[in-house]
Amino acid sequence: MTRSELLELIANGENSGVEFKRDDIRPEQLAKEVVALANFQGGKILLGVEDDGTITGIQREDLEPWVMDTVFGRYVHPMILPFYEEVQVDDTHRVAVISLTQGTAKPYVVRHNDREDIYVRVGSVSRRATREQQARLFALGGMLHAELLPVSGSGLGDLCHERLTDYLTAVVGDREPPASDLAWEKRLCGLGFMVEREDGSPVCTIAGLVLFGHTPRKLLPQAGIRWMAFDGNDKTYKALDDRLIDGPMVALWREDNGNRELAENGLIENFIDIARPFLSEETEPLGETMRRERHWYYPLDALREAVINALAHRDWTRYEEIEISRYSNRLEIISPGALQNSMTVEKMIAGQRSPRNPLVVDVLRDYGYVDARGMGVRNKIIPLVRESSGAEPVFQATEDYLKLIIPKGQVMGD
Repeated sequence: MTRSELLELIANGENSGVEFKRDDIRPEQLAKEVVALANFQGGKILLGVEDDGTITGIQREDLEPWVMDTVFGRYVHPMILPFYEEVQVDDTHRVAVISLTQGTAKPYVVRHNDREDIYVRVGSVSRRATREQQARLFALGGMLHAELLPVSGSGLGDLCHERLTDYLTAVVGDREPPASDLAWEKRLCGLGFMVEREDGSPVCTIAGLVLFGHTPRKLLPQAGIRWMAFDGNDKTYKALDDRLIDGPMVALWREDNGNRELAENGLIENFIDIARPFLSEETEPLGETMRRERHWYYPLDALREAVINALAHRDWTRYEEIEISRYSNRLEIISPGALQNSMTVEKMIAGQRSPRNPLVVDVLRDYGYVDARGMGVRNKIIPLVRESSGAEPVFQATEDYLKLIIPKGQVMGD
C-alpha cells in the first residue's frame, strides 16, 4: 500500500471494512476486530490511527511478530493468514496495515479465558453475534445445514404419503414402501426427512417438509413463493397479482401402463401455471386448426432454472419467503440469504458449486429438476436470457439475499 492510498483510506473514515486502532490494544480486543471482519467480508485494520483518524503511529516494538504469533496464532480460530505491512507516513510516523479477506471457515471466534466468542461487523462497529447471526455463520461455513433442523409441531401426517411412496420405490429403489407408521418414521429419519426426539414421535425436518409436505407454510411460514405482478417498473402501482404459493416442491408421478406420468403439480409447476398469464401471451388462432400458440417474454427453461435455484439454495435461517416479481420491463427473483461461504457471483457464473441445502438439491436432482452438473446458471440462464433480450441477466448478492434480474425479451415460442 502506498502512502497516498493509506491517507485516502484514513480520510474516508471507519466503515464496515476498515477499523482504526492504537497499537497498545490488548490482544483479545484486536482479535475481536479480526474475527468480526473475517465473519463479514474481510477488510483492513490500521494500527497507529485514532478513532477520529488522527495518525499517532505505531509504538510497540516487534509489532509484526506480536500480531502474527500472539493475536492470530493464539486468539483467532480457526487459522487466518492475513497480509501485514507497514507504511511510512512521515519522518516520525508509521502505520501498520493488516489486510484479511472474507473467511472461508466461518464462524471465526476469539478464544480467551476458556471461552469462544463470535463477533460480527455492524456498520463500523464489531459486536457479539446474536443466536440468529451465529446460526447463519455456521450455515455459511458449512457447519450447519439448516435444512436438517426439526420443524416443531410437525409429524408423519404432514407429509404426502403418495409422493414419498413414489420417491422410495421409483427413485430410491426400495422394493416396497414401509408397512407401518413406525417403519415409515424410521426410514424417513434415515433419509433426513424426519428427525427423532427423546420426548415423543419424530418430527419433520425442514427438507422433508418443503419437499414432501402437504402445506409446508402451515408449519414453516417462510416456505413457498411470494409472487407479484405489476404494471409499472416499480411497486408503487397496484399489483395485478399478489399471492403466496404453497405446496411440496416435487410433483407427484404415477405409473400408467409402464410409463411415469405427471399426476399432480409440485410447487415449481404451480408457480409456472400461476405466473404464465403475466409472463407470456397467446397468439391468435392459427389456420383451420384454430390452435393458439403461447409465446414467452422470458425463456421458459431459464425461468424454471432460476426458480429451482432459488428454492434449492435459499437460506432457511431467514424468515422471508422467496419473492418473484414481474414488472413491465423485467422479472426479479429474490432468494433469502447471502451466498454460501466464500462463493461470489463471479464463481457462481463460472460454474463453481457450493450447495447450501445438499439434501434438497439431491432430491431435486433425483427428479430431474436440477442439472446433474450444476451448470444451469452458466449453460441455461445466461445464454437463453441473452438470446431472448439481447441483454445480460444481472445477479446482485448482498448479506441478505441473492437477486436475479431478467430483462424482458421478445416473445419466444413455448
